[in-house]
Amino acid sequence: MTLLRRIDQNAERWLLLTFYVMLVVTMATEVIRRELFAYSSIWGEEIVRYSFIYLAWIGAAAAVKERAHIRIDVLMHYLGPRTKALLYIFGDLVMLIVAVIALYWSYETVHVSAKFGSVSHGLRISMVWFLMAVPVGFALMIWRLLQSLWRDFHSLRDGTPVFEGDKLFD
Repeated sequence: MTLLRRIDQNAERWLLLTFYVMLVVTMATEVIRRELFAYSSIWGEEIVRYSFIYLAWIGAAAAVKERAHIRIDVLMHYLGPRTKALLYIFGDLVMLIVAVIALYWSYETVHVSAKFGSVSHGLRISMVWFLMAVPVGFALMIWRLLQSLWRDFHSLRDGTPVFEGDKLFD
């Protein structure tokens, strides 16, 4: 398996694991510092906050990849594979349009922050690094939506069942 294929299959997993570990370790450290030494830091709170934000946006992209986002699919059980594929394609196209618009506007915020040189209060790091969570999340979503559309068009063309992701309840 090539390196690019492994990155494509596991990028969100590794990013989610990285930010989750960073969040848990920092939070545990801050709790111990607060309880044992009656001292806490500003930077710890910021690391936890921004790790959580990255977790949310990367998690959204992972949900798009696995088709794990919330949906009501009761009617989908009564549809044929071709109609299902068309509905999923329509949904992905709508989501793609929204994601492209959101990517544009979220990048605008990053651009303004970079232009004025805003920094975080505790870490004194450029806010660009933290604000980039939103455009990175939407860029990953766009990439995953394009892959989903490609997969669904092939299912539609071949007449095979469309990928529906894992179901929470049956």
